[in-house]
Amino acid sequence: MKKNKKTFKIDQVSMVIPLYNEESRLDHCFDTMKKFLRKKGKLILEIIFVDDGSSDTSKRKIHNFINKNKKKFFNTKIKLISYRKNKGKGWAIKRGILASRYEWIITCDLDMSVLPDQFLIWLKKKFINNNKYAYYGSRENKKSVVQALFIRKIIGLLLHLLVLALFHIRISDTQCGFKVFHSNYIKKIFKKIQMRGYVYDIEVALALKKRGIQIVELPLTWIHKEGSKVNLISDSMKFFFDLIVLKIRH
Repeated sequence: MKKNKKTFKIDQVSMVIPLYNEESRLDHCFDTMKKFLRKKGKLILEIIFVDDGSSDTSKRKIHNFINKNKKKFFNTKIKLISYRKNKGKGWAIKRGILASRYEWIITCDLDMSVLPDQFLIWLKKKFINNNKYAYYGSRENKKSVVQALFIRKIIGLLLHLLVLALFHIRISDTQCGFKVFHSNYIKKIFKKIQMRGYVYDIEVALALKKRGIQIVELPLTWIHKEGSKVNLISDSMKFFFDLIVLKIRH
């Protein structure tokens, strides 16, 4: 008699959303999240906003959103982590992941260039099927739909080639913010992550590789949003400098 295979199921998810001075884009984020919450079904969800030392009204706007919606959506908890000094996206993601409570963890950029619905699409297509893997949204996947500035594509390609040359990481898109991890391994990794800026993604990929955790790159829809705080020139230069620091450490 054949034994029934245990069905792979995801019931509980934490979503970490870092931000810094995003008061002008928060309303769009809130509207998008509310639409997602109406679609998520029985999924138990924890949304963690991490305010990375904003000096504008971001924190107040998030508090208002939480107060208005904390009882509106079934099986959903929304919370805010904040601190005074701006420390970088890597630090914000680290704080959010270490504070998360649920088995699976999604990281998602506040600009909603990738809609949170993408996670539901991946679940429906059974792309996420192993808790020992890490799942990366890839703008370079042949099935991805991407609307990006040409200069951003060029800089992204150059940074990818640099990362490949320095660290031999064969991942087409380390920097896309939409990722899914399992708490069993990712919390252990983030406890040791040192890079606070955008290079944290590379340090995480190196740590996953060292632990033998396979990174699965998945297709997504990514649409450029205006109002980004990323300066393509200065942030790329800092990214390069931090890569050298990371290389020295590894």
